[in-house]
Amino acid sequence: MVEDTAFDPAAIEKNGCKFMIGNGRAGVRGTLEEFSRRQLAACTLAGLYDQVPGKWREPVNAPNPFFVRVWLDGELLSPESRAPSAHRQRLDLRAALHSRETVFRLDDGCEVTLRAERFLSAADTHIGALRFAVSTSGGCRLVIEAGIDGDVWDLNGPHLRDFAESERGGVMRLAARTQEQGRAVAVAAAVEPAFAKDDLRGDEMIGWHGRLAHAAALRAANAEEHGRVARATQSAVSGDSGAIGAPRILRRMTLVARAGIEYSFVQYIAIFADDGVDGEGRPAPSAADAAAAACRAARAAGYDALLAAHRAVWAERWARSDVQIEGDDGAQLALRHSIYQLLIIAPGHSDRVSIPARGLSGQVYKGGVFWDTEIFMLPFFNHTQPETARRLLAYRRHTLDGARRKAADLGFRGAFYAWESQETGDDACTYFNVTDVFTGRPLRTYFRDRQVHISADVAVAVWRHFEQTGDLGFLAGTGAEVVLECARFFLSRACINPDTRRFELRDVVGPDEYHERVDNNAFTNAMVAATLRIALDTLALLAEHAQAARAELVARLDYGDDARRLEEMAAALYRPQPAPGTGIIEQFDGYRRLEDASLAEVRARVIKPNEYWGATHGVAANTKVIKQADVVLMTHLFRDEFSDEVKRANWEYYEPRTEHGSSLSPCVYALVAADIGKTDWAYRYFLKTATIDLTGNSKQYVGPLYIGGTHPAANGGAWMTAVLGFGGLRMARDFVSVNPILPSAWRALAFRFCTRGQWFAVRVTRAAITVTADAANTAPAAFELHGGARRDCAPGETITSATATA
Repeated sequence: MVEDTAFDPAAIEKNGCKFMIGNGRAGVRGTLEEFSRRQLAACTLAGLYDQVPGKWREPVNAPNPFFVRVWLDGELLSPESRAPSAHRQRLDLRAALHSRETVFRLDDGCEVTLRAERFLSAADTHIGALRFAVSTSGGCRLVIEAGIDGDVWDLNGPHLRDFAESERGGVMRLAARTQEQGRAVAVAAAVEPAFAKDDLRGDEMIGWHGRLAHAAALRAANAEEHGRVARATQSAVSGDSGAIGAPRILRRMTLVARAGIEYSFVQYIAIFADDGVDGEGRPAPSAADAAAAACRAARAAGYDALLAAHRAVWAERWARSDVQIEGDDGAQLALRHSIYQLLIIAPGHSDRVSIPARGLSGQVYKGGVFWDTEIFMLPFFNHTQPETARRLLAYRRHTLDGARRKAADLGFRGAFYAWESQETGDDACTYFNVTDVFTGRPLRTYFRDRQVHISADVAVAVWRHFEQTGDLGFLAGTGAEVVLECARFFLSRACINPDTRRFELRDVVGPDEYHERVDNNAFTNAMVAATLRIALDTLALLAEHAQAARAELVARLDYGDDARRLEEMAAALYRPQPAPGTGIIEQFDGYRRLEDASLAEVRARVIKPNEYWGATHGVAANTKVIKQADVVLMTHLFRDEFSDEVKRANWEYYEPRTEHGSSLSPCVYALVAADIGKTDWAYRYFLKTATIDLTGNSKQYVGPLYIGGTHPAANGGAWMTAVLGFGGLRMARDFVSVNPILPSAWRALAFRFCTRGQWFAVRVTRAAITVTADAANTAPAAFELHGGARRDCAPGETITSATATA
């Protein structure tokens, strides 16, 4: 349980991320029900993008379906306007259930208490529900407004136009269309009161332009199966139009509250959008009609049944994904919050969407899918939700044509994946991505056209998913074409040094974005080398097990000559090597000649707090200070290629020179620190990674650009550090090794994982390692525990090593 026990207005933005709920189709920020655009309330939709002329293209925020306001004698009860005497906000991680309780003490001593809980269903990702209750310690007159708020928070909007509100059978609908493509977005809500009608003094529907219906009209509408309730004219409502000045539709209930009586209602909601991601081949109803139908079905099922179905899905997710830490409650909560953040944004409904860099917490980074997904999130999904991992990689197959278009636009062959990918795979990253805080002018950056490692990141992720799952059908049907086209891009992009006759990758940007347009970035060259090997291995594997698929693919891609050239480039690609004597790998050609200023010295040169440190003239651009793990990330991803001495030398060299200007960085230093026995350092960086969305301690601006939101890559990094780092879990070709190294405070660590369709539970203590195979497994797996002899673990069997962990 994540909990705050006081209201802090300065924490509203942070809490929007900290208390988020989601179901992969939509994410609702953890704001209070009465909050709106000004407090950054948002319902972000997966896979639906829009562009307003002259602004960046970004995800669409739907109207807020959980909007509730309570008024007392004309005063809005909100902790922003009246300090509460008590306030509690909670997030039940086990059930993805948000709740709040706020108590207001009025000037006359009367207390009013607001209670609410809400969820977005994991069982039916179009629907959700809110249970809201009001109680008072003394009699008073209350007005409750509950419904849909279309006054949407946008970074580069407005994205919705042509709002239309309607009501039928007690179901409110607010529909709109996107600006760019006219795609429909519709939200429906039905408010079901659970209190005595005798206390009601008014019950009406209020739309953007005025009242839609009085209570009598509502009852009439409920008695009929069809018919839209027309907007009432001003004369029909006693001279009061009831207009609310924003695109909202609300049920307004006026009641005379009695002391000690709880007045509660349930708000059933449904969200539909023409997002192009379902594709089931059937004619689809309009978004508004589909939302209304789903809302009616949710209302018929009832709150308890919906919540039970939702909880059942989450129970299964946690049974697969939970990691248990004994002896460190803070680390346990932070890790579970990280895992939760990954689970609420995983797309279970489509393989045509992936996970953006800020999840579903808003529109930052244009909702773009970065390398974060493949390198930092997929390991979690590969081990615990392999079907989700497959969908995430299928997204790259669906966007392959966009990657081909990008490569061709720059004069290359093959697939150059978007640095910021949206639904088509075309790059949303601009050439001027950062604004100079001194001049106000946009700075030319080279993220879009020089960070070529993105294609290698995708190819490596495809192969590692295949190795983890053994899914040859996925490789032959989805992954192989992606891999081969990425390898072809590097054949086209690389150059041959005429003096050394080696292939090189020049004019690139590695993970360290403070140093642009460098030659032979060690990480990039290592990833490209891996891509070439993977392409050759894929062709060989298909030749052995899927000859027809291989023949069709090679013919369709006209790949015969490229297959031969892959071998040539793989044999002659330059890879920077550890320096004799020091073991240090130069990050890129010429890095060693840069100014060796300390991080403190470089930070002291900053004039304005949000100035960008890179882009040619930034304070770090001509120094050895780097933005994030680069060479160290390479030693993690290819850990078996480097000795412990080389890994240690590079960790110790680059760690004090790393600013950690990206949330992706700390987990890498944690992983390698665990690998080389620096347990205290690993734990320190693990906490920095795992707590990022609990504390909100992260970079919020680059120049004037807002980059806040959740951090799924860091969330994935927290899981990797716990399981792959401290748990020492490794997948080899023919066996699984478990070689743990626990932080000093941890008494035990337990987790589950899946490899090649077989599930295992691991428990590590300071005295033993225990592995238990699920009884439903169909084959044994070989294990090496703490470097001991290799042993099979058969279905239903438990094996143990008595070797103590450090």
